[in-house]
Parts: sequence; C-alpha cells; structure tokens
Amino acid sequence: RFPGTFVGNAESASPAAATSPPAVAAATLPAVPTIPVVPTIVGVPNTVAEGVLNPNEVKPPASGTRRARVLYDYEAADSTELALLADEMITVYSLPGMDPDWLIGERGNQKGKVPVTYLELLS
Repeated sequence: RFPGTFVGNAESASPAAATSPPAVAAATLPAVPTIPVVPTIVGVPNTVAEGVLNPNEVKPPASGTRRARVLYDYEAADSTELALLADEMITVYSLPGMDPDWLIGERGNQKGKVPVTYLELLS
C-alpha cells in the first residue's frame, strides 16, 4: 500500500484500489490514426521536402542570398551539414519548407545546412 502522502488517498481505500491503475483511462482515450505526411514543394527536389538534404541537388535561389559571419566554431554532425570556423564569411540562403532554425551555407564549392544561431547575418 502507498503511503498517505498522495492527494486523494483515503484511509478506507482497499490495497487493490491503491495499487492498480484505473482501467477507465485507456478506454476513454480516442484512437487517432496517424498518417505520415510528406510535403511536396514545387521546384525543390523531394529529398529536401522529406528532411534529407543532398547538397549537390540544392541550387541557390536567384535572389535572397546573404553574407554571414560565423560567430562560433561548429562541427558538422553529418554530410548534410557544413562545418564552420569562427569569424569566417559564408553565403547563406533559405529554401521553402526548410526548418527556420537552419540555413543553407556555401563556402567556395562546399555546401550544407548551418544553424542560424551560429551566424551574424549581414546586409
């Protein structure tokens, strides 16, 4: 039996009632089917829409690129990300449907996702 420190514990409650979970909770939850949704963005390769970035397939937009100064060193977690060194200058841009916390960064012929919090966007 549980100690009487829980709110709603009555001294007259039976030990079985105090230790078994309520059976009503599972029965009252609605069954909601989940359907995987894969967004499709016109003009963007499907790999970007599914969250997988292949830097070789991404083309910079005709306008909307900006220069950015890297504030901190950043080690790329995988091949879709671009490693950064503090104080370097890179070109960045966003793609439709992309996580707003990330941008595509370019340094020479290298390209990959970079976290916005590591950048100072310049005009």
